[in-house]
Amino acid sequence: MELGRAGLAWAAALLLAALGAQAAAGDFDPYRVLGVGRSSSQADIKKAYKRLAREWHPDKNKDPGAEDKFIQISKAYEILSNEEKRANFDRYGDAGESQGYSQHQHRQFHHFHEGFYFDESFFHFPFNSERRDTSDEKYLLHFSHYINEIVPDSFKKPYLIKITSDWCFSCIHIEPVWKEVAQELEALGVGIGVVHAGYERRLAHHLGAHSTPSLLGLINGKITFFHNAVIRENLRQFVENLLPGNLVEKITDKNYIRFLSNWKKENKPHVLLFDHMPVVPLLYKLIAFAYRDYLSFGYVYVGLRGTEKLSSQYNINVYTPTMMIFKEHIDRPADVVQARDMKKQLIDDFLSQNKFLMVARLTNQRLFQELCPVKKSHRQRKHCVILLTGEGDKFAEAYEAFLTFAVANTKDTLKFVHIYNDRQPEFADALLMDEEKYRGKSAVVILERRNNAGKIAYKTLEEAWQGSKEDNFILLDLLDQLRTDPGLLSSETVLADLNDELAPMFLIRWLYSMLDYISDCWDSLFHSNCDSSDTRDSPPSEKEETAAKTEKNDASFSKESNRIPKKGFVEVTELTDINYNSNLVRLRPGHMNVVLILSNSTKTMLLQKFALEVYTFTGSSSLHFSFLSLDKHREWLEYLLEFAQDAAPIPNQYDKHFLERDYTGYVLALNGHKKYFCLFKPHRSGDEGGTLGSCEDYDSSLHTEARGKSSCSPGSRFIKNKLHKLSFWMERLLEGSLQRFYIPSWPALD
Repeated sequence: MELGRAGLAWAAALLLAALGAQAAAGDFDPYRVLGVGRSSSQADIKKAYKRLAREWHPDKNKDPGAEDKFIQISKAYEILSNEEKRANFDRYGDAGESQGYSQHQHRQFHHFHEGFYFDESFFHFPFNSERRDTSDEKYLLHFSHYINEIVPDSFKKPYLIKITSDWCFSCIHIEPVWKEVAQELEALGVGIGVVHAGYERRLAHHLGAHSTPSLLGLINGKITFFHNAVIRENLRQFVENLLPGNLVEKITDKNYIRFLSNWKKENKPHVLLFDHMPVVPLLYKLIAFAYRDYLSFGYVYVGLRGTEKLSSQYNINVYTPTMMIFKEHIDRPADVVQARDMKKQLIDDFLSQNKFLMVARLTNQRLFQELCPVKKSHRQRKHCVILLTGEGDKFAEAYEAFLTFAVANTKDTLKFVHIYNDRQPEFADALLMDEEKYRGKSAVVILERRNNAGKIAYKTLEEAWQGSKEDNFILLDLLDQLRTDPGLLSSETVLADLNDELAPMFLIRWLYSMLDYISDCWDSLFHSNCDSSDTRDSPPSEKEETAAKTEKNDASFSKESNRIPKKGFVEVTELTDINYNSNLVRLRPGHMNVVLILSNSTKTMLLQKFALEVYTFTGSSSLHFSFLSLDKHREWLEYLLEFAQDAAPIPNQYDKHFLERDYTGYVLALNGHKKYFCLFKPHRSGDEGGTLGSCEDYDSSLHTEARGKSSCSPGSRFIKNKLHKLSFWMERLLEGSLQRFYIPSWPALD
């Protein structure tokens, strides 16, 4: 009897709650706001939203209530464009902002009557998230967190991500295995993430997960789905397969000398792990991936025949895992750690203290910034002692003497490095005022970085460095004086960024420089008027094929060209729905389409500047050049940019300016085969030459052009300046050093 009364009370509560929801629905009806019927398709809803958003945009509609109306329109579209929220509204008159109807009603009848308390545990329901295992809560991911933190971190460690939802029987089935594997892999250094598809629909769609449960791996920004039985062994193997296959080299008596001797070529310390396991442990592979930019890794299976000499030479205890770091001297390790149970924290501490050689060579700007950080305060001064030298046996003695001095005097506040003058000529020229004095010799410079813009204070030793006792005494005396007298560094200069010597393009640049030199010599033999040069830019036509023509012998290109163009113009094709598949979706492997984003009002100016910036890259047969009209395909562009939110954030739709966000001047390098793109954001400084006033904005520049002003006006210079430094970005694109943003599939252009 009592149970029957409780059931009636519950039913009454449910009915009252539903009636209350219907009453609340009368206050805001998204269908009425957008002027569409309940059976309208998503296409009709989107069309109505666009029309109303343009009509009631506060910048265009001066009605006092325009802003409130615009917010209502946006809110209505947010509800009706989300199938789950739309279904909740159709059923209950409430969109269910967080957990839908269930939690909304639960709050209403949870304390409906003092004498009646509805507790779902009475029915032993395991499906509601409040009653399920809460171990996943610390792994929950949100869209902005995933884009801004997880994706960049995936270049240091792989991630295993689970897509789940409420009322999912299979999700409950795999939970015990997932919990066990997640704890095990997290201890090894694998990132763990959980996405609740009910609350994070945008992120689930971004990841390409269309059902629950789904498991996927993320590494280097690239997503791979798991398609196998959910058991511990399969998940471990899946994560291991995500890692590159060449992270760890297997070392024996035959190849250990070659491996350790590569420290000079690779400019890295080398790590050897001695263990009795026949296969490389997963922990060691994960560590190798995390430190791959700093260290090279080898593995010695001590139980294998052919490693006895190696184990004997370094006095290895075959029963205890041993890790050794080798730097400039391969006959003895620079540091050693032994432990029966090698934990991740122990290895991290060991490797982080040995990331660099004793006298590392500055091969790129990142290494320079890490070894010689900017001074933060007077109490945190850090100085770099740099040996400027050359390659070959002629300079070997000076280098060995400098290395011996560095080993004896390295401190936390004092780092020793060296560079090759011929590989970093701008860097060396800035520090050596009297080049003739040091020609064919080594020199030593003490410097302190003052800011990130390249400003330094320095002092160059007056005499060339030969490594004699007198040289050692002079350098040691200067370093002692520097501790009490920072003013000893009396010279100042600004250094350009270092060349990236290890990038593939560095070698190609030398080849192209030689080809340019030969070409110039050949031209000088057959052309007497070599100095005459001009630049011609053909105005872009309205046809699909647009050619922005530029003369081959343009003076600006003759100095900076690093490849030989095959034509005297840049062929730029408009990307349309007709050629979309052939120019992108079905683009041949290894080919990329470089796409300029423009509008009708900026078309002429941006195409001219684009042609100038990319002309020297037209010699590459794997590059194609296109432009995309922002006026026609804004939605397609914004969909792509959602996958690069850390580089080009999409504004909130409640921002009244979101429909007019300026994307002109953006450049995307699209790899159709591998489904990723690289992004160039326009240069925004605007007034490097002092021609653009601080009060002039982008809109005013457009109005200036619309009134028929010349292309030399400040507004046109501002627009063209958006593509400033695009050529440098193109260099990095060919080097392969740009961040890549992967997408599940290419969206339709229409």
